[in-house]
Amino acid sequence: MISKCGGVAQKDFAMSFKTSWYRDKLNKKAKRGFQGYPVATITYYGPDDRQASKVAVGIIVEEGGAVAFLERWSNEMQDIRKDPEANEEIVRFISKHGAKSVVMPDRILGCPHEEGKDYPEGEKCPKCSYWAIRDRFTGEIIQ
Repeated sequence: MISKCGGVAQKDFAMSFKTSWYRDKLNKKAKRGFQGYPVATITYYGPDDRQASKVAVGIIVEEGGAVAFLERWSNEMQDIRKDPEANEEIVRFISKHGAKSVVMPDRILGCPHEEGKDYPEGEKCPKCSYWAIRDRFTGEIIQ
């Protein structure tokens, strides 16, 4: 049984609190700036610049180093940035690897499909027409 709290289902309130708590924790870590290594990088991807359907989190252990640990999460049903389970797992992944710094762009950085894996190298993603004509870092039209 779900109890009501001010007209809002208790379960819905708990989910939104959990979502915002983990999301806020990630944002606070990112806003602190560089605090040393290891560094966690969080990058969101989606079919356009409004809906993130995938997130990739990498851990860089030392200056000049490559990504040593990488995890990806996807959610086609809702924006992954609002997915409480994904955000909790991201926070736990970052903590597990002892990241002192978090780098997280304030926008979606391109298509969630991987070149060479989901579509041929050197071609544009056939599923994401939004990104086919845009620079993924600036979002500006390039064609």
